[in-house]
Formats: sequence, C-alpha cells, structure tokens
Amino acid sequence: MAQRVSFDFDLVTDVESPADEDGVHDSFSQLIQEQCHDLHDVIEMTPLDPEEESRDDVESLEAPVYQRSDSDGPQQTDHLIGERWSSDTLKVLSSMPSRTIGRSRGAIISQYCNRTMQLRRRRQSRPSIQHFPRSARPSIRGYGVETDAAGFEEEENKRERLVNNLQNLSDSDRVRMLRAMPLSLSEKKELRMLVLNKAEHSVSQNQIPCCSQLKYYIIIALRHGWYSWLSFLSSLQLWQTALKCVGGRFGTGVLSYFIFLRTLLFFNVFMFLVTGLLLVVPQAIAHPDLDQNITVRSTWGLEVLTGAGYFSHSLLYYGYYSNKPLQTGHSCSASSNKTSSSCGLSYNMPLIYFFTIGAAFFITCIILVYTMSKSFGQSFRIDKSKGLLAIKVFSSWDFKVIKKSSVRLQRANISTQLKELVAEVNHQKLKFPVLQRLFRLSIHMLAWIMCLGSTLACVLAVYYFSEYMHGDLLRRAHTNSSDPLLEEASLLAIPVFVSSLNLLLPGFFNVVAWMEEYDSPSVLNYISISRNLLLKVSVLGVLCYHWLGRVATDPQSLGLECWESFVGQELYRFLLMDFIFMLLDTFFGEFLWRVFSQKALKRERKPVFDIARNVLELIYGQTLAWLGVLFSPLLPAVQIIKLLFLFYMKKVSLKMNCQASGKPWRACQMTTIFITLLCFPAFLGAAVCVTYTMWTIKPSASCGPFQGLKNMFQAGKRWFQELAAANPDLHWLPSAHAYLVENPLFLFLSAGIFLIVIYFHSQVVDGQRKIIELLQEQIENEGEDKKFLITRLQHIHERKRRVTPRRVKEASEDSSYS
Repeated sequence: MAQRVSFDFDLVTDVESPADEDGVHDSFSQLIQEQCHDLHDVIEMTPLDPEEESRDDVESLEAPVYQRSDSDGPQQTDHLIGERWSSDTLKVLSSMPSRTIGRSRGAIISQYCNRTMQLRRRRQSRPSIQHFPRSARPSIRGYGVETDAAGFEEEENKRERLVNNLQNLSDSDRVRMLRAMPLSLSEKKELRMLVLNKAEHSVSQNQIPCCSQLKYYIIIALRHGWYSWLSFLSSLQLWQTALKCVGGRFGTGVLSYFIFLRTLLFFNVFMFLVTGLLLVVPQAIAHPDLDQNITVRSTWGLEVLTGAGYFSHSLLYYGYYSNKPLQTGHSCSASSNKTSSSCGLSYNMPLIYFFTIGAAFFITCIILVYTMSKSFGQSFRIDKSKGLLAIKVFSSWDFKVIKKSSVRLQRANISTQLKELVAEVNHQKLKFPVLQRLFRLSIHMLAWIMCLGSTLACVLAVYYFSEYMHGDLLRRAHTNSSDPLLEEASLLAIPVFVSSLNLLLPGFFNVVAWMEEYDSPSVLNYISISRNLLLKVSVLGVLCYHWLGRVATDPQSLGLECWESFVGQELYRFLLMDFIFMLLDTFFGEFLWRVFSQKALKRERKPVFDIARNVLELIYGQTLAWLGVLFSPLLPAVQIIKLLFLFYMKKVSLKMNCQASGKPWRACQMTTIFITLLCFPAFLGAAVCVTYTMWTIKPSASCGPFQGLKNMFQAGKRWFQELAAANPDLHWLPSAHAYLVENPLFLFLSAGIFLIVIYFHSQVVDGQRKIIELLQEQIENEGEDKKFLITRLQHIHERKRRVTPRRVKEASEDSSYS
C-alpha cells in the first residue's frame, strides 16, 4: 500500500513509517500468529505410497520471474533455491504466512465483515472505536480461500455485507476500519466508493433528517477549514521551496548548511525580540539626558564600517542606556530623605538589563540543549541504508502533488536521495597492504602537523598584532595629535587582519586535505570541520583575552570613558568584516574560479560547495553575536540582516558557480554535529565570557546602566535589598539572591544538570540503538533457523522415502513365501 511521506528538511534523514501503517503491521503479525497456531493442521507426514514417489521428484520451487535465468552459470545465492523438495515440504512451504497473505483476500473480507458486525452490536455499550483492540486483526485460518465459482459468489456476498456494515458505522469508525484492513489501496478505494455511493443513494431518498444533513455539512466545512489552515501554516515555513530546490539538486550535505543558517536566524530573531522589547524600546521612549558637550565627529563616512562616530552614542551600544529608573508617569517632588519618586510606575533599567541578558542566554541554552537532544535521537538511529532505500523507492512519492514544477522538484529530490542511498549501500571500505597503510598514516600525520603548525602561527600572529595595536592605541591616547581619518581606519586593522586569516587558512587546509586523498566525502568534511573549528576557537580565545584582559582592566590608560561601548564597537566591526570577506570569498573563490576554470582551463566541472568552511564561518559569526549582545543589545539585528543577505547570496552563487559532489553521500548526522558545535564551543564559550564580565569586571564609572557598581551582579542585589527594606516580610530575598545568583555553585549546578540530561539522553539513544541491533540480529538468526528447519524436514522425508521401498519389498517377499 502506497503511503504519503512528507519531506521534512529540518530532519534530513528522518524517514519513518507513517503512523497509519501500524494497523497493517499488527494485521500481518496477527496473521502470522494464527498461521503458526494452525501449522500442525497442514503438516501431515503421511507415509508415501510407491505411486507417489514419482511426484516427489520435484526439481525446485517455482522461482519469481526476476530470478529465472537461462544461463548455466551459478547465479543463485540462496541455498534453499534450487533444491529438490518433496510434496510434504512443498505443502509446508505453501502454508507459510509469507506465501498465503497475498492469496487471502476473501478471508480478509470475511473476517472484517464479522468484525464490523460485532462492532455494530457493541455500539450501545461501547459507542466509540477508540478502545477497539488494534491487535484484533483478520485471520486467514478457518476460512477457505475460494477459487471456484461458488466461492466467488460467497466472497461477493461477504463483500456486500461488509459494505453494508461499513455504511452503518460512523465516519471515524469507518476510516479507522478501512485503514486497518491489510488490502491493497485500490481495493480500499473501491470499498470506500461503494460505501459513499450507497450513502448518497440514501441521502437522495431523504432517509437522513435535515438536522443530520446540516451537522454533516458543518463537519465537512470545519474539516476543510482545518486542512486549509494547516496548509497555510506549512506555506509560512521560511524558505521551504528554496530548501527543496537546493536539496534536490545538491544533496543533503549542502542542504544541511542552509538548514543550519535558518536555525541561526531563528536564534537571532529570538534574541533580538527579547532585547528589543525589554531594553531598546523602553530606552528609546525614555530619551535619556545625555551630556550636551559631547561632540560627534563624522570622519569620511567610516562610521558605518567602524561603528564609531554617530553610532557611538546611540541605542546600538551599552553606554547609551541609563542607570536611573525610567519613569512611565509624571514626576512628583522628591522628599528630603529620598532621591526620587514618581506618580507613575518606574522601570528599573539596571535590573532589567541584567536579567534580560541572563534570561536570554538561559532560554537559548535550554533551546539548544533540547534541539541537540532531539537531533541526537533522530540522527544516531540504526537506519540501515537498504531498508531506507526500499522505503524511498516504494513509498516516498506524494500523490497529492499535481503542479508540474512541484512534480519536477519532488522527482529531483527523490533522485538525489536515491543516489546518496545507493552510494552508501555500495560503499566498501578499502583494505590496503601494510606498507601502503603505513604510508597513508604518515601522510595523515604530516598533514595534521602542517595544519596544527599553521593554526599555531596564526594564533601567535593575532596575539602579537593585537598587542601592537593596543600599544598604538595607548600612544594615540597620550599624544592626541593623530589624523582623524587614520584614527578611524586603524580601528579596522585587527578585524581585517583576522578576517584575512580566516579567509586564507581554510584554503590551505583544503590543499592539505587534497593531498591526503580521502575516499569518503563525509570523512573529508568531518576532518575539515575539526581543523577549521580549531582555528576559529583559538582566534576567538585570543580576541577575548584582548578585550577582557587588556581593554577592560585598564580603560583609563586608553582614554576610554566607556570600555563596554568600545568592545561593542569591536564586535560590530568583526561581524561586519566577516560578512564583507564572505562576499569576497563568494566572488573570488566561486564566481571567478568558475569563469577561469571554464574559459582558461577549458574544464566543464565547477567547484564543489565547501560545507565545512561555510558552516564554521556561520558558527564564528554567531559566536561574535552572542559575545556582543551584552555590549551591544542591537547586535542580533545586525546578525539577522547579515544572515538574510548571506542566504540569498549563497543560494544564487550555489546555483550559478557550484555543482553537486561527484561522489554522492548522505549527510545523516551533519545537522546534529552542527548543533553540537554551536552549543559547546560557541555558545558555552560566549556564555562563560559574558558571565565572567558580569561577575568580576568592574563596569565603567561614567556610562551604562551599571555605573557606580563593583560588578553587574550587584544590580540585582541592590534591588533585593531595597525590596527587603521597604517590606520587612521580604527580608529573606537578599540572602536568597546571594545563594542563588552570586554563588557560583548555582551556576555550576545548572550547567551540571544540563550536561547530565544530555548524557542520559545520549545513553538512552545508545541503548535503543543496541537493542535495535540485537533485534535485527535476532531476525536474521530466525531466518536462518527457518532455512535450517526446512532443510532438516527435507532430509527426514528423504530418509523415509529410502526406507519405504525397502519395506514394500520385504512385505512382498513375505507374501510370496506365505
């Protein structure tokens, strides 16, 4: 029976049996059980007469058409095929469930006729079919499989009774019963049409009351409205058609990159909504009183690239936000012992700022852990490629698709997935001689030494260059005689230098990987991801030390009144330069290389999309956005704009300049690996840096919501103390805040709980995977047991056949003597 399988691109390899097939599987299980119970009625080891010996010389079972061959060569792989079976063995084989299910149509109809009749009788005591036992399925024993004319007439009578019984059931009971029948789709459709025709005939005869007709039409209208609403919600999924096009043309590996990009977009939208509604909008409405003596210099329009100039005193950065409670009502006169009061409500900006950033990170952590756990459960299952190939071949087409463009898209998608599955089925691990293995091992070791050495050299270069620029900033702070243009341009030195390294070094990694000659594209991608990840993490570590260890500890020596805004500007520049260099990489690395390859080298092949490099660029940019949300609350908005441009740019470049991989491969675990890398090195590192900043580093004394505090954590402590002083019943709040927020034990316990949840989930998935492996092995062993029992049955019969003529001969000799 053909089933509809939807293409869910959030889970690229999520191919499961539809829920409606459970009834069919239970049906066949019941059929097999009943066959096994009645097997002793079929096996009759009767002694053979001499006349029957000629009938025992059966050459072989009739093989299917696709197994027949006229050649004399050995083409049979199953040792059971091609044997000479006796009549008793053939009788056993013909009674096996796998050989009788296809010929039991009449028995199924008869059984379900009885089932529907019983259901009608029980409707008074059990009006719904929800508690109807799903294991109660038709049995083909006890019913003869009619092949003559009388049997055909009896089957038609049973069919007519079944249609009448189905007509008298409710719509939900009828649909459930039809789904549970182990019949072909055409036969189910025929039964349904017969029932509907009889129902229409009954309606035409005015047998249904007016109220019932109205109820029927209302139910149909509501159902169509619900289906239309679901279709509308499905159409709202972002980039759904574009993702199907990419997956159908370039495979699941490239598709996983765009799915990961969409996931990052959703994370940034969530972060932007939280910070925008709770921080940016209230501060924009309040209009804080800024120092009127502040002069903003516009230096040749570079403030768009540097984030300085006009943007320095805007909602984009930390320094713009006030440390005073924002009043939502008209102010009243202050009393002598209080600093301020208001007739309206106050909005405690320092407290809201602190808890907004903390809550945003906490909720993001929960979403990441949940997504990663769910992805683990879906990606690391036991999905045999042969089983998935059969499902994809026989039950992957959606027959509701009627538009030509959708048909072409679905055909390309299924074709690409079939190529990946066939390549995985046919993939064989190559075995090399000892000397060749040693040579390949030495090549891999040399490649890793080169990659690690180049990564270390880049990290040292970033460290010393950042130190040099820090010293240059110190000199310019003391001299005050530098050119404004040069001063603004020097702010871009470190971002341009780091982005250049991130652009050039992955190309070197690709050259080294080409030298290693990996056979599997998936292994090559995993190796490239690990090398690029090591580079990105090392560079970000040096940059975090530069911002939090050099700039934040001594901002006065640099002439910075608000070091938090300076760090926010640095992160803005890094994010913008990363996007610009990605544009350059797309233009020079893909477009110009494609033109040069086709025009100069006269090669038709286009470059292959570098999944590892582009994914690590996304993780690098997202880490910058998470690091900067404390210092620049609107930085997620910049990241959203960047990701939107990046998606359409990469999609156009992919279709114009790239081609699918020459070796198809199925990215069954790519999405899980991307989410894991996003969670642990990226988000965990950003959360540690933000927590360290809020916990230990002293905020600026002249800007921001936390000015005048020893650390940002004291904003919550001060508010709890004010509540306890105003209401003596809340005297326990400061101590609770000290134990739950200021105490690092609570943070470590929370992180430990998340890690324990992830560990237990991975262990459960691993246990389920082992159980599935054992069950599959048990199924294979039971198949071997069946072959063994059939072979033993044949041997027993052959011994009986050799003994029987001897006994006949002895009996004839005794009769002659007598």
